[in-house]
Amino acid sequence: MNKSIRCLILSITTKISLSGSESGGAHQFDMKKYDIPDITIAIDGYSSTGKSSFAKLIASELSFLYLDSGALYRAVTLYAMENGLISDDNKIDLQALAAALNTLDVHFENTAGGIRTYIGKRCVEKEIRSLKVSGKVSPVSAVPEVREYVNAKLREFGRGGRVVMDGRDIGTTVFPNAELKIFMTADPLVRAKRRAAEMEAKGEKVNISDVLENLKERDYIDSHRAVSPLSKAPDAIELDNSEMTLEGQMEWVKNVLSKKFGVNGL
Repeated sequence: MNKSIRCLILSITTKISLSGSESGGAHQFDMKKYDIPDITIAIDGYSSTGKSSFAKLIASELSFLYLDSGALYRAVTLYAMENGLISDDNKIDLQALAAALNTLDVHFENTAGGIRTYIGKRCVEKEIRSLKVSGKVSPVSAVPEVREYVNAKLREFGRGGRVVMDGRDIGTTVFPNAELKIFMTADPLVRAKRRAAEMEAKGEKVNISDVLENLKERDYIDSHRAVSPLSKAPDAIELDNSEMTLEGQMEWVKNVLSKKFGVNGL
């Protein structure tokens, strides 16, 4: 593996800037914890299927680097909302949004509480997970310039392998040649309950019916957008986790890695 690429990938845990800058010390992973090749694991699927939680656990357990594409899209969406670039009925000022991407500073920082999403010097981790942002992230992420912007950065950071990413089009568009592709699904009501619990844990008052409706709307928009619609890659392995714990999902992926790559000791 190219040494400069490896250093770039490792340094992303401290800070990832969408303008391409990195800073801070690299987190040194235990690369020999398991005899796993330097593959890319692409996780796609519907919203609130637990993609991010699953991807983070894989990264932690197997010494992979985790990239949260959804957080980047949500941060761009929050910026658009706060700067009048998207209306209440989801009409977007496409020209202004595309122009803003040239200077917009969205990045990750490694804090005492873990990896957090920032716009400039402001931590927006809580704001980007709100129901208001959830209701507008699909139309914003469907803008070609937004997708090209985020996808280009994801490809840059994931070029060296040993990376796990989750999103809507990671295995179909961002990394179509990923060695392992997983497509996650779950019963809609189960997904709504998970999302509601997550929001309530952050102190938000939610109505399960509103959350379920939001999920159904996002499913339709994500699956029918003109650019990189949500779809299962032909070579992706489907995981229905409606009745699975995170630990069960981890055992599932270890079994997949063992069979597909001959990994021992998992």
